Amino acid sequence: MLNIHNLSVSFGGEFLFEEVSFRLSPGDRVGLIGKNGAGKSTMLKLLSGEMSPDTGVIASDKDVRIGFLKQDIDFIQGRTVLEEAYQAFEEIKTLEIRLDEINRELAERTDYESEAYHQLMVDLSDITHRYEILGGYNYQGETEKVLQGLGFKREDFDKLTDTFSGGWRMRIELAKLLLQSNDVLLLDEPTNHLDIESIIWLEQFLQRYTGAVVIVSHDKMFLDNVTNRTIEISFGKIYDYNKPYSEYLILRAEIREQQLNTKKNQEKQIQQTEKLIEKFRAKASKASMAQSLIKKLDKIERVEVDEEDNSVMNVRFPVSVQPGKVVIEAEEVSKNYGAKEVLKNVGLMVERGSKIAFVGQNGQGKTTLAKIIIGEIAHKGHVKLGHNVQLGYFAQNQAEYLDGEKTVLQLMEDAANDSNRSKVRDMLGAFLFRGDDADKKIKVLSGGERNRLALCKMLLDPFNVLVMDEPTNHLDIRSKNVLKQALQNFEGTLLLVSHDRDFLQGLTDKVYEFKDRKIKEYLGDINFFLEQRDVTDFRAVEKATVEKKEKEEEKPKEAKLSYEEQKKQKSLKNRLSKVESRITQLEKEIKETDARLVADYDTLSGDTSFFKTYESKKSELANLTAEWEELMMSLEE
Repeated sequence: MLNIHNLSVSFGGEFLFEEVSFRLSPGDRVGLIGKNGAGKSTMLKLLSGEMSPDTGVIASDKDVRIGFLKQDIDFIQGRTVLEEAYQAFEEIKTLEIRLDEINRELAERTDYESEAYHQLMVDLSDITHRYEILGGYNYQGETEKVLQGLGFKREDFDKLTDTFSGGWRMRIELAKLLLQSNDVLLLDEPTNHLDIESIIWLEQFLQRYTGAVVIVSHDKMFLDNVTNRTIEISFGKIYDYNKPYSEYLILRAEIREQQLNTKKNQEKQIQQTEKLIEKFRAKASKASMAQSLIKKLDKIERVEVDEEDNSVMNVRFPVSVQPGKVVIEAEEVSKNYGAKEVLKNVGLMVERGSKIAFVGQNGQGKTTLAKIIIGEIAHKGHVKLGHNVQLGYFAQNQAEYLDGEKTVLQLMEDAANDSNRSKVRDMLGAFLFRGDDADKKIKVLSGGERNRLALCKMLLDPFNVLVMDEPTNHLDIRSKNVLKQALQNFEGTLLLVSHDRDFLQGLTDKVYEFKDRKIKEYLGDINFFLEQRDVTDFRAVEKATVEKKEKEEEKPKEAKLSYEEQKKQKSLKNRLSKVESRITQLEKEIKETDARLVADYDTLSGDTSFFKTYESKKSELANLTAEWEELMMSLEE
């Protein structure tokens, strides 16, 4: 499907990776891993054709379709959800425009015998045929079905995309990739900004996907649930094994251990040989033997041990001062964004030392409540901070507020005060900004490096209550593990907005679910919440709730109907179903007849029975349409 051979890419004279080779086949679900800045996103850009390598070749089968989900989605403003999803059908939309032009021209022209008019008829036939092959008569229905499968409601279809949160816009982009029927999917951090429900849906979709998938993700659980192969980029090389992430780590450690043992044994053998050479050199009678041993030594292929990058952040969150027993009290908190109500009369009390997770669908108010607590946005209701409370806040888009023109060191020194300015270089070193890295401009840093820097900058201010909104976005798996360990050791109070199940496991002792403008408390960690909420079948839970509600709403209405009225209603519904089925069949037959007329009018023009049948179907369709309207009115009455 895709064959990557001797690929090399360098920046500023240093290789990101050099002469790497691998192959992608149908059914491969590859986790592309590596530290921040290792070149994962660059590799995806190369595979998609957005970038060209310095050397090497990417060969593909003929007509391979590649879909690329980037970290940052850039929609054109002014499009509705449906219009944006229709962008998946670029050729169909182009053909629709051309068909409209031809039909308008045919209606306006009267030169029926001219060559130009005949050519228009030929073009209409060719384009109509192509339109049918591409599924032009079905794509709108398919789009609606996929959007609904991704959690959109019909009333959402005509809303503008810029009114939705990042997670929902990610779903629109996923819908487009799905509708395009791509052979290869390239997904760069697909779980960033997705809620737990969306992540589980994506896992299920990718598990069924028959093409090849390459995923850059730092979500360990997501990688384990989806991938069957792992490619790691490390020190410019790749390590490729047919194992999901966790199994790959075990296998990689075993292989490296074998390499170390083999190298140790080989070094012993080389040392013994060198001693013999020195011994034999001293004797003229053994000189030829010494030369023989030297040649043998030169031919030995030295065992190489895979390089291992064990550099990780060194993070510690010190508590500034001891606060009172109750650190946050919120009463009847409500928040509207225009006509949209996000939170309604929410109450919350947080005690000192609590570790709390905020979870739920995107757009349900998790970030909003976090911003209300730190005093960033206006709201209705009351929020009171306890005695001696000092808040630390890490925003979801914290890295975006860093001045790209400053160097790493300049940013930290400008944010520091007299008491901690001397510690800035040590702090940067703890966050892996060592040596010349401190002089890099922020605009050249990767997403993960910016997140690390934002975390480092946050530590310049004292706090005892830490509010963090999606702190793991863009962090590599090792950095996430270090951050998790630091938060577990943090003796203060933690409020954490996150959709990363693996990160949340064992970290928090309480979960608040945000849903329908309210919050619900679960006294346990994320595993307890998932068991209670049965998130693995979230969509079914919500569907069942809706169906139950609809049935409860219908019951009183049906109870008021007499037996005769119920019998009549059932009869109307049966007839309506038959009429709708016949209308669909007739519309299809008439469409096919229209196409035949366009393609072969000269032959059919003398066939009176053909036109009689054609007119009969059109007449029946008109009568059935009128009957359908009457049946609908009767049912409503």
